[in-house]
Amino acid sequence: MSAVMERETIYSEIKEYLVSAFDVPRDLITPEADLVEQLNLDSIDAIDLMVQLKEITGRKIEPDEFRGIRTIDDVLNLAQKKHAQG
Repeated sequence: MSAVMERETIYSEIKEYLVSAFDVPRDLITPEADLVEQLNLDSIDAIDLMVQLKEITGRKIEPDEFRGIRTIDDVLNLAQKKHAQG
């Protein structure tokens, strides 16, 4: 699977998760969307998202790795990095 396809697949899974778990309006979920400012996620939501990333990538996400995450694009970059460690 190509890196672009993997990224699109991961993006789709994250988008579906945010809509179903947090009732985030689908149209707000863009790569540039800020998790706190635009999507209204809090620290507990971030922990849930970390757990979901583990499900998507099959790799444990350390809290330090997630600390700098601000946007959906940051989430995608981290997920791709973890997935590539395959």
